[in-house]
Amino acid sequence: MSKYDPFKRGPDPVGTQQFSWTDSNRNHTMPVDVWYPATEAHKGQDLDPKTQAGFEMIPGAGLSYQQAVENAAPKKDRFPLVVFSHGFGGERRQSTFFCTHLASHGYVVASMDHVGNTTTDMLSGEGAAGDPEVIDRFIKSRPLDASFVIDEMLRGQSGLEVDAESVAMAGHSFGGWTTLKTLESDGRIKAALPLAPAGGKLDLDPENVMATSLNFQFKRSVPTLFIVADLDSILPLEGMRDLHSRHPGPHSTVVLQNADHFHFNDNIEQTHDGYQMMLAGMAEGMEAESRHGLEEMLAKMKPSSELVPGAHAYRLINGLGLAHFDAELRGDPDATSMMRGDLVEIAGKQGIQVELL
Repeated sequence: MSKYDPFKRGPDPVGTQQFSWTDSNRNHTMPVDVWYPATEAHKGQDLDPKTQAGFEMIPGAGLSYQQAVENAAPKKDRFPLVVFSHGFGGERRQSTFFCTHLASHGYVVASMDHVGNTTTDMLSGEGAAGDPEVIDRFIKSRPLDASFVIDEMLRGQSGLEVDAESVAMAGHSFGGWTTLKTLESDGRIKAALPLAPAGGKLDLDPENVMATSLNFQFKRSVPTLFIVADLDSILPLEGMRDLHSRHPGPHSTVVLQNADHFHFNDNIEQTHDGYQMMLAGMAEGMEAESRHGLEEMLAKMKPSSELVPGAHAYRLINGLGLAHFDAELRGDPDATSMMRGDLVEIAGKQGIQVELL
């Protein structure tokens, strides 16, 4: 019997390093964080709160911690590469649970800030979510950011050796859209993992630019695993069904039950409830006509205490995401067999309820 278990943490301790790279063609500088397998000298340090890397997602808001050791000595080997794209108003370290899990299994993961479209930018009032000019700007720039980071990683700018024939991409929300859009221009990406991606057509808004800007004319056939939430209050399941139906190549869509949009981020409960409170505060300050849409969204949102625990979401995304990449980038027969199996049953054995589209 196979001992393959992608749901478990991998054998490698995880290191992380921070970089700042400039795309001279666009005069555009972006911070990039990289996670990687570290040497045995760091065994256990990535799981020990005393030695874990801390970071400030929002200046002055206090430290967050991740399961990685800052500037740990890297393991000498050649690794597959995964590029991760954050959501609208997100941040490059928004999903470290997944980045560190992949690194513990022998992947290098690089995640960039889409500068101007981060948490800090949103809080400062720049880059409002409803501004069409902002959306259009990032529709153009986000795929360029992702391809530039692949360029730099393959050039060895991180000091790590990555396999140019084993490149994948993942992303959440606008980052899921970015993942799909980048496939249209960058033929180096061999596997994709959009998490609750934007870009699905909705009956109420079929001409939304996020949807119409995706043409699904990929540079190559890219096996894709969508993982989405059934109660997504920001990007409804209707849009996920549309993306599933439009994808031209091999793909599967797994729907996590009783989950909302932030089940793909670190600190799910805190992030979800904080967003709910922010929307309620915004609605209070609006005229009756203007706040109707917000009130409808709030009415659909459960508090995190009534949703599936964040730990279940992490387990699902880590396990299926890793198995998908192992199958497509490494050709691992156990991973291939698992991904061709009954994913509902496989998740169920982990205590996680899912459905397939």
